[in-house]
Amino acid sequence: WTSGCWSDAVRSMQELARLAETARSTVLDGVIQRRDVPDSATYFGSGRARNLRDLARELGADTVIVDGEMSPGQLQRLEQVTGVKVVDRTWLILDIFAQHARSREGKAQVDLAQLEYLLPRLRGWGESMSRLGGGIGTRGPGETKIETDRRRIRTRISRLRRQIAAMSVAREVSRRNRRGSALPSVAIVGYTNAGKSSLLNRLTSAEVLVHDELFATLDPTVRRCRTTGGREFTLTDTVGFVSHLPHQLVEAFRSTMEEVAQADLLVLVVDGSTPEANRQIEAVRDVLREVQADSVPEIVVINKGDIADPDTVHEIRSRNPEALVISAQTGAGIDSLLGDIAEHLPVPAEEVDVVVALDRGDLVARLHEEGEVKGVDYSPSGIHVIGLANKELARKLRDAQVNSENG
Repeated sequence: WTSGCWSDAVRSMQELARLAETARSTVLDGVIQRRDVPDSATYFGSGRARNLRDLARELGADTVIVDGEMSPGQLQRLEQVTGVKVVDRTWLILDIFAQHARSREGKAQVDLAQLEYLLPRLRGWGESMSRLGGGIGTRGPGETKIETDRRRIRTRISRLRRQIAAMSVAREVSRRNRRGSALPSVAIVGYTNAGKSSLLNRLTSAEVLVHDELFATLDPTVRRCRTTGGREFTLTDTVGFVSHLPHQLVEAFRSTMEEVAQADLLVLVVDGSTPEANRQIEAVRDVLREVQADSVPEIVVINKGDIADPDTVHEIRSRNPEALVISAQTGAGIDSLLGDIAEHLPVPAEEVDVVVALDRGDLVARLHEEGEVKGVDYSPSGIHVIGLANKELARKLRDAQVNSENG
């Protein structure tokens, strides 16, 4: 291995430990093996597998967590050698999502992802999970013991897909209503624990749950926000991304990810205090490409500027020169961010030059919020307003014009 490969492996193991802690586990030790490709039988090879068995016995560990996705055969054979439960990175992340799902849709999406992962891995797993009781891999559908019956799992997968499809229709109606209000949409995206929910709170006073742990936010939160110029837009907080986000989760959460793909603007939040910032940005963009959201305009925001490392900030800006430094905690840089958002919001297309009745000031107020006012003049005959509006508001303004013969 090169030194770069080794440092990447160490960083990935550190993140795996953080994931395990988020799953309410106690990390006892970590082992890295230099190997070009995983062993086809036990992932590590027979000698290292026996070493893991001895280490688990010495430490009193009941679970081995592997930093990668293992095949069903590898999982079963490594469990046979070590005598303890084996969990790979994918199942660990699915388990964390099962902890944090709150809404009916979120729980259904996580159940679906877990069952689709579990289905080809039933042989051996059902026995080991029953034998070893609680802990990682036993939350969510694992506790229902349906993993021993493939037919029942497939039936439940079909039912969950139908439920999610029905709920996604309701989500689309809600999304269409927001689009109908002509408010531009902005989605906050970023690596898990980058401070997205803290930023949403700072911008909207939404008081969204904020915890210093991975994947604290799972169900998307939508709030209204205003630029410093008074223009309104919707702001959506989304689930945190992570390197090698399981494909099952991306698929299960596709309807939720549509909030991102259909946004007018993305605010990509990165933790300025971690040396992994650029790698995390690329991990986020990998997921954005997978959900066809990579063409949405993007603002890179370096959060935690109050504790950010200057070298990290410089490294991020070397690849993203327009990146803003902010602190959701202290409020530093928030006005600059709102200004940047205002510049990137789509401009309404229709020009209006109308005089509306004095009692239709509500429409003028909407033009301030949803469009662009180039000039406004109040007179006894009405309100003369010039600006840019979306199609629906432009029609209402023209319908409310004062007749020239009455003007």
